[in-house]
Amino acid sequence: MLINVIDKSTSLPATGSAATLRAGSARSTRHHEIVVIGSGFGGLFFTQALRGVEGVHVTMVSRDTAHLFQPLLYQVATGILSPGEIAPPVRGILSEQRNASVVNAEVTSIDVAAKQVHADGLGLEFTLSYNTLVVAAGASQSYFGNDAFAQYAPGLKTIDDALELRAQILSAFEKAEISAMEGHTADVDALLTFVVVGGGPTGVEMAGQIRELARRTIKQDYRHIDPSQARVILVDGGETVLKSFGTDLGEKATRALTGMGVEFIGNAHATDVDGQGVEIAVKGSDEKLVVLTRTVVWAAGVQASPLARHLADQTGAAIDRSGRIAIGPDLTLPDHPEVFVIGDMANLDQLPGVAQVAIQQGRFAAGQVRRRLQGDYRVRSFRYKDLGSMAALSRTSAVVSTGKLRFTGPLAWLTWLFIHLLYIVGFKSKVTTLLHWFVSFIGRSRSELTTTRRQLLAREAYLRLLQQTGPGRGEPEVLVDELRARALREPAQVWVDRTRAGEESSMPIGPQGTGSDRLVQPPTGPWGPHRS
Repeated sequence: MLINVIDKSTSLPATGSAATLRAGSARSTRHHEIVVIGSGFGGLFFTQALRGVEGVHVTMVSRDTAHLFQPLLYQVATGILSPGEIAPPVRGILSEQRNASVVNAEVTSIDVAAKQVHADGLGLEFTLSYNTLVVAAGASQSYFGNDAFAQYAPGLKTIDDALELRAQILSAFEKAEISAMEGHTADVDALLTFVVVGGGPTGVEMAGQIRELARRTIKQDYRHIDPSQARVILVDGGETVLKSFGTDLGEKATRALTGMGVEFIGNAHATDVDGQGVEIAVKGSDEKLVVLTRTVVWAAGVQASPLARHLADQTGAAIDRSGRIAIGPDLTLPDHPEVFVIGDMANLDQLPGVAQVAIQQGRFAAGQVRRRLQGDYRVRSFRYKDLGSMAALSRTSAVVSTGKLRFTGPLAWLTWLFIHLLYIVGFKSKVTTLLHWFVSFIGRSRSELTTTRRQLLAREAYLRLLQQTGPGRGEPEVLVDELRARALREPAQVWVDRTRAGEESSMPIGPQGTGSDRLVQPPTGPWGPHRS
């Protein structure tokens, strides 16, 4: 046996030594250091606009490893696209930009006075100093103070949201098939009812694609249920969907959706959501409607990143109801020209929270930085150029509003397709997305309907975990909620069975004569009008 003995004086290369570092990783202090928080449209387009600028280094801090094309998340949730096609790695996007680097971390605080950003990178805390700070941390789903809804009604803001919803939608059909085999009709009805709260572009597109999935893609895939009879109910506070598109387009979009079989409840708000259904208050009615469902998608509002309030506390800037921070016309904070706030976090002239605003603001802020480096410190005002709004309703129909042009139908859909394809980052992603669209929209199949058993059961496991070990376990209101949910299961079953036997009245809410367009009025009791 040969034994190698290493003397204490022997020098071994240390793990993480300078030999493993890329040349130039320790930057010169003469660089103008820019920290960008967020890898969305605003942060990415700002960073790319500084490509090739000498004397500048941009550090992008993002808790996500990818640049998310958020407008197409609903297509991941409904099995049309894969996550990678709408969320390419941000490191790959910026790999050839030598004056930019990426750090996968969550910003924990910002010290405006010291010009420092504190972050946690997967358990490792660190601090970055900056000469210029760009905060583009985006927004999350808002439940308007009813945060308890989140566990039963996931939003659609992240890849995780989309994958969770996809698993939940597909598991509903699987559970309905089993319930039908066992003769549990009421369970089948609840499982095959999908409620989308919010009639903006996200809600409209999500409702339309769930309906397309049910009536075209998986129509022939089950033996005990008919997926085409699944109900998709869209709830919104306006008289029509897509209020921001104008009355005419909103009415056309509403008619197109109801023509597909989507049931629309207008002038209404969801007042309660739990694991058994949704309670809905309709304007002009003293009683509340209740829809028994196992799948609720929340697309009704957004809330700016908490970093907005964090900055406001230090600078005295105002915060609006959506948590957005007021900024100056040059996109900077009051008395802090070195801090830009762009995208969904910023409140300026009531601009909409859409990708085009963030893109244009990112490019404008980059232009400001370039001019300052050249000694031009004049204050310029950002001017948004509205390129229009659009939303896809089905595989061949969309609505487009741009300037004085407002149109619907196949031409609008082609316009929608071209514009969205244009802004997807990366040639490969563009090609694969186009191929998936061709397969999904020309044929009836969708290539991203595979889901694992772990994904199918994830939400149930999550809800059980909340009940057993969640925050506040054992507190009176939590126990009441659990008892209430348990008590609801049996009465709800009895109520639906009696309704189907004709013992309760019904209220029409959708196109007449479809056979699935009626919503039962709630009885009194825990699921009735007196429910608080």
